[in-house]
Amino acid sequence: MYKKIDSYVLHLIEQSSPERTAWNIERMRQGKAASWNYIDGCMLTALLEMARILEDRRYSDFVETFVDSFIGEDGSIRTWERDKQTLDDINEGRVLFPLYQMTGKEKYRLAADKLHRALLEQPRTHEGSWWHKAIYPNQVWLDGIYMAQVFAAMYEKHFGQSDYSDVVKQLRVVRRHMFDEQKRLYCHGYDASRTAFWADKETGLSQSFWLRAMGWFAIALVDLAETLPQGSERSEVAALLLEMMAGLLPYADEATGMYWQVVDHPGRPGNYLETSGSSMMAYAMLKGARLGILPKEYAAKGQKTFDGIVAKYLAFHDEGIDLGGICLVAGLGPENNRRRDGTYAYYISEPVVNNDAKGVAPLVLAYTEVRRIIPKA
Repeated sequence: MYKKIDSYVLHLIEQSSPERTAWNIERMRQGKAASWNYIDGCMLTALLEMARILEDRRYSDFVETFVDSFIGEDGSIRTWERDKQTLDDINEGRVLFPLYQMTGKEKYRLAADKLHRALLEQPRTHEGSWWHKAIYPNQVWLDGIYMAQVFAAMYEKHFGQSDYSDVVKQLRVVRRHMFDEQKRLYCHGYDASRTAFWADKETGLSQSFWLRAMGWFAIALVDLAETLPQGSERSEVAALLLEMMAGLLPYADEATGMYWQVVDHPGRPGNYLETSGSSMMAYAMLKGARLGILPKEYAAKGQKTFDGIVAKYLAFHDEGIDLGGICLVAGLGPENNRRRDGTYAYYISEPVVNNDAKGVAPLVLAYTEVRRIIPKA
């Protein structure tokens, strides 16, 4: 069963080009032209990990060709709309660091410099957290921690001064405001101004515990722990991950090890076991155990979740392979989109699709961790 995942990913590559990827279902439905975006970035990150674990250049060659179609020799990034000031657009820049190490192409470093400068100019809340996007003033979303903080830490490691204090400071803001001490779960969003229509007027928090938002935060923490050097800051990141995983485990589905779209409402009408967030949790647990920042038993827990996803949602048929159970998209606002209000009813109303990279990429990342445990899986 596991080996068929190799075939599935290669099939997606064969069906994809920089101008149209088989895994960006959101963009397909919107009819948008190809652009620099976080969804492709997630998949490219996963493909580079496949190349490393399987020692197969088909994956890394695809990534290099793909990224080269967007990066000019001067480091310019085709289609990147910097003025929108969205953290999402930083995420694809993560692949620039391994590509630079692999090839030595100077344009990758120059492009990373441009993305880093954009982060330096990103608006911040009064506590120093980056706004998620310019259209979401004073808002911190868990999604953005993965989109920007990991890139920022990688930049410091490869091209900066190895100063991770800003990254860790922003994690502290998330923990201070967005962690629910009673339920031991993280809220999706926090509005420091308390003015957004979806935000609680006293706490600034959104009202539901959306799985993928927590998934973004979990994989950000484990990737940051891998990036940061040994020391107090890395230990702080590791402690956040352990606390988060320990709080999440009681909500796991007993049969599959998966988690629900709205985490704290298992079995409620309309709720469902969701692939992307569950895959992120599997990856965080497996990798966290491998890095030694989670107890060893988390590897088995992560593998159970991974196996549960594969058994429930990876379907083999005459036309090919499909990965289902993926929430296409969810967010909070903006002000002219009151449907995205952070309620339970909202989160279960978003489309559920097959083969979108927000589910495929974290499943592939979890798979690479399984392959480390079972090399011939």
